[in-house]
Amino acid sequence: MDERLIQRLESAIARLESISLGSQPQAVAFDAASVSSEPSIVAFEDLVAEYVGKVTDAAGKIGGQVQDITNVVSEAFSAEKELLMRIKQTQKPDARGMAEFLRPLNEKLTEANSMSEGRRSDFFNHLRAASESLTALAWIAYTGKNCGMSMPIGHVEECWQSAEFYSNKVLIEYRNKDPDHVEWVKALKELYVPGLRDFVKTHYPLGPVWSATGATVATSSKPGAPAPPGPPPASLSSSGSSTSSSSQPKKGMAAVFQEISSKPVTAGSFPFTVIDSQFHVSGLRKVTDDMKTKNRADRAGFVSSGEKQVRKSAPAAAKVGPPKLELVMGRKWVVENQIGSKDLVIDECDPRQTVYIFGCKDSVLQIHGKVNNITVDKCTKMGVVFMDVVAAFEIVNCSSVEVQCQSSITTAKASEVNVMVPGDDPAADLVEHALPQQYIHTYKDGQFLTTPVSHSGG
Repeated sequence: MDERLIQRLESAIARLESISLGSQPQAVAFDAASVSSEPSIVAFEDLVAEYVGKVTDAAGKIGGQVQDITNVVSEAFSAEKELLMRIKQTQKPDARGMAEFLRPLNEKLTEANSMSEGRRSDFFNHLRAASESLTALAWIAYTGKNCGMSMPIGHVEECWQSAEFYSNKVLIEYRNKDPDHVEWVKALKELYVPGLRDFVKTHYPLGPVWSATGATVATSSKPGAPAPPGPPPASLSSSGSSTSSSSQPKKGMAAVFQEISSKPVTAGSFPFTVIDSQFHVSGLRKVTDDMKTKNRADRAGFVSSGEKQVRKSAPAAAKVGPPKLELVMGRKWVVENQIGSKDLVIDECDPRQTVYIFGCKDSVLQIHGKVNNITVDKCTKMGVVFMDVVAAFEIVNCSSVEVQCQSSITTAKASEVNVMVPGDDPAADLVEHALPQQYIHTYKDGQFLTTPVSHSGG
């Protein structure tokens, strides 16, 4: 009888034995041949061949530490492929089992992180960009909405945002000096966006699909050992406690990749994106009620189209979830469903973290310190006061949002964007500026010229 057929029969018998023995841990042989041709595995192999191949080719032109860290990136993607194949023949483990299952990937992430520690290298930004980006591979640990992680697509994007801070510094340094470094940075970005992001979006938008009857993950714990502690509470009090959760020990899934932390970074303010909002920009001065446009006697109030949409969807407000203000996986502050909370505070943050504000109304959030990115989504009459942001401040699907900051402003698909700017005299009133919403594009001398529309008249 063919030797390969015998091996497959033995594998099938072992699988049947594992089913008959219930949930007892079993050491079932992994049959790579049976899953290697599945569409998701083939697609991941294509991802590695195209995108990891580009990064590797670019690193070969540079050599040294850049090539070393790129080799770790390649090995980490290979480890992830192996895990994706094993998932199809493995039952979903508990928190302790998950940590054991992800050990091969975690070792590569830890190795990459250690390469940027110690004495600062001339290629520090390359090393940090690569090591930060590799945390995107942890999307594979997503097991559901209560696991303490963003959904896979969001996790990949957030991790790249952290890595992009360093990759941008490489671009700035080598843009006019060495095209090989520029090629490496662009290839690294394409590996994650659109590469890994689109792969996850197509094949695993809700996370990995574990086998219902496959092998169980064996752990090194002794029989009868207590189960690991559960995850931290889902939310803080809606009254707006200023106590940060970043000092609490990570538990459950939050502990799986905790050791892959990076050092704080420093950077100046970068532009933020504005969508469907109005703004107050100042030197972090308090915006009192009489400063707001709607309460000023010299202004006729207006109602934006966004507010009309909110009124139409008012009946859905009854389905609002519980209020949240928590730090997830040590990287993402989540502020959700806060209604009428005026004293929300995040006072322990660093430039590696992001802030996501969702579904809040009539509330004010203060962010003390620098964060990587701030997003306000589906909020009404929300106020945000922040000191500094590395990448972007983005507002989507909102109305009547007020922001205090020190930054440049980039708008896209925005309506009624009004900016309040303080004068030289601290006691003087804020000066209001309306940012243009319409533009004229004129074709002249072989190119388009764009100018904002100006209106005259009282």
